[in-house]
Amino acid sequence: MVIGATARYLDSPADAAAVIAGYAVSHDVSERAFQLERGGQWDKGKSCETFNPFGPVLVPADEVEDVQALGLRLRVNGELRQNGSTADMVFSVEHLVWYLSQFMVLHPGDVINTGTPAGVALGLAGNPYLRAGDVVELEIDGLGTARQELAQA
Repeated sequence: MVIGATARYLDSPADAAAVIAGYAVSHDVSERAFQLERGGQWDKGKSCETFNPFGPVLVPADEVEDVQALGLRLRVNGELRQNGSTADMVFSVEHLVWYLSQFMVLHPGDVINTGTPAGVALGLAGNPYLRAGDVVELEIDGLGTARQELAQA
């Protein structure tokens, strides 16, 4: 989701809808070596150059009928690895925005990634991590499809 208005200390999750500008496909890439071998927070494995390709479009929030009922799919080299729905999220989009607003100020343009379905490589046999040359296709119902061919950074 993309924040469209400043949000701080929202009173309730219901207030979150008014500060969400829209939604887009985002590839929430993880560098597992940084996360698993270097201790501390997981954020450092999300912050590498070229990570988090975003788009191809930003769909305004009022054009998404039910953000908690969107199909999510990810393919690697044509193989379906993730197939889920935002209906399976532990916390709703509105709850997440409200909760984050209790700890930090959210500004217009801020991006919050969430909604990753089961099937990440860390949880699969053999940990089939992404490699240079792999083609990743991500799709979210109503938000579009993104395609990336990975290269060595």
